[in-house]
Amino acid sequence: MSDRGGRGPVPVGRASAEAVERVAERVRALAASYEPPTFEHVPDADSALFLCAIDHRTGYRGAHDVAGQGPLTGSALMWAVGLRAAEREPGLLTAGSLLEITGERVAGIFRIGDEEIAEPERRAALWRDLADGLEREHGGEADGLLAAAGGRLAGNAGLLALLAPYEAYGDPLRKKSFLFAKICARRGWLEVRDPERWEVCVDNVLMRLALRSGLVAPGSVADVRLGTLEAFNAVAARARVSPPVLDDLLWERGRHDPDLVGTEAGDLREPAREPGSTWY
Repeated sequence: MSDRGGRGPVPVGRASAEAVERVAERVRALAASYEPPTFEHVPDADSALFLCAIDHRTGYRGAHDVAGQGPLTGSALMWAVGLRAAEREPGLLTAGSLLEITGERVAGIFRIGDEEIAEPERRAALWRDLADGLEREHGGEADGLLAAAGGRLAGNAGLLALLAPYEAYGDPLRKKSFLFAKICARRGWLEVRDPERWEVCVDNVLMRLALRSGLVAPGSVADVRLGTLEAFNAVAARARVSPPVLDDLLWERGRHDPDLVGTEAGDLREPAREPGSTWY
């Protein structure tokens, strides 16, 4: 997919205007009483950068309490376990600490009860690649990366382009990149100068909502992901809700309620992830 940096708003495209308007009406009603997360539990940009980098299929099967919070599952559990480990070991989630990290070490960091995170070796490789680049290009700090972006998401020197060379952030739809940007913006570490370039973060939850509501037709994972991105960006524009806020609303409520924005298309589920994908 080509860079959105030089393009205007995404057209409705694969989603019908009627479906977009119908879902937008529901979103407006939901958003009226919704407060997006502040991400105050994320202590610094380095922690955000490295945890976003491995925020894909966690493999956790159960729900667990972490430091008095919970029960937590999936991505939320991974973040809580990782941040708790960093509290016990200051500097853990930094480039200098992760340059030579092993899969065994990753497994230990994210172990909770009798469960371990999926593919610790792959996650270790993603961290090493990112840590090496951060050391080489930005003084080893996420703050240096953010400073280099100059507040811009898009463009050749924007945050999305600066993240794209790293394997962890190589998703052409940039799910993890927008997640990192969103956290940084909410925490005040990034003042976005081109807010028109925000997009939703497409994962299995948003695909399921898009399919069941009739925004997107069933198809390959690539087609459904792209269709979901275009459809919910169009919904955000129609509902006058920013894509980052819409993304949080859909993910927080939609992961427990697959019928959140409609059931017009019936009991559909998102297509399976591509083998080996670390994009979501």
